[in-house]
Amino acid sequence: MDFINNHTGEFAALLTALFWTVTSLSFESASHRIGSLSVNLLRLLIGITFLSVFNLVHRGIAFPTDATWDNWIWLTLSGLIGFVFGDLFLFKSYTIIGSRFSMLIMTLVPPITAFFSFIILGERLTLFNYMGMTLTFAGIAIAVFSRDGENEKLSLKLSPRGVLYAIGGALGQALGLVLSKFGLKDYDPFAATQIRIIAGIIGFALLITFMRRWSNVGKAVRNRDGMLFTTLGSFFGPFLGVSFSLISVKYTEAGIASTIMALVPVFIILPAVILYKQKVTWTEVVGALVSVAGVALFFI
Repeated sequence: MDFINNHTGEFAALLTALFWTVTSLSFESASHRIGSLSVNLLRLLIGITFLSVFNLVHRGIAFPTDATWDNWIWLTLSGLIGFVFGDLFLFKSYTIIGSRFSMLIMTLVPPITAFFSFIILGERLTLFNYMGMTLTFAGIAIAVFSRDGENEKLSLKLSPRGVLYAIGGALGQALGLVLSKFGLKDYDPFAATQIRIIAGIIGFALLITFMRRWSNVGKAVRNRDGMLFTTLGSFFGPFLGVSFSLISVKYTEAGIASTIMALVPVFIILPAVILYKQKVTWTEVVGALVSVAGVALFFI
């Protein structure tokens, strides 16, 4: 029990990675049916509904009316940077360089997070933490590069624009996480997630209005399968995943939490095999083992 209590943040990050694995598969299916921009807004609307009901039961308050102005300012900024800026750039990179290369570039999130947490929060990592981070990066890179099979030839001639979009996504996610911890303090993580989601909803609503895409959102709501996958992803993403990510950064360093959360590309291999009948190569197995070994170092 003491071991679990001493590593509450690390275990919360591990659960976050598992939740986000389900979310990734759900939103991928939903995006094919109703479009990624519609999914981005609807997932937040459904997510805040789950959170409001949970907080009403858990805290006796449906909305974060007890948050301080300091909580609101920093968590709102975190939501705009993480949900709107980060996700918008990440999804754009998918269409240019593909999800595999985008996911690989997103492994830059942990060191970027560690850098921002050092600048903003004054957090420092130990030698074991850096070793664990390095091993985790290596494992994720091996797994992601082998996702489409051993016979595929990888081109190094990537679009600079696509790479910049993916780096923008990594920057948004990293800075959003650090600002979440800065704005969270002793406030409830689930209520804090509500504030971040409210900011995200406002950001995407303005974006959709500017792009004149509300008709697409209306069509998306009437798509039964699309809404089913969006609801499933919203439960494990904006509700459980984001909330547990805040629990994680509350109890451990942001750089450590971010590294463990970055295991999603490895965790997604098994369900991809079961659901989509994809072939698993030995390099993917090695990548998974190396990543798990890297995560283990954070528990020492």
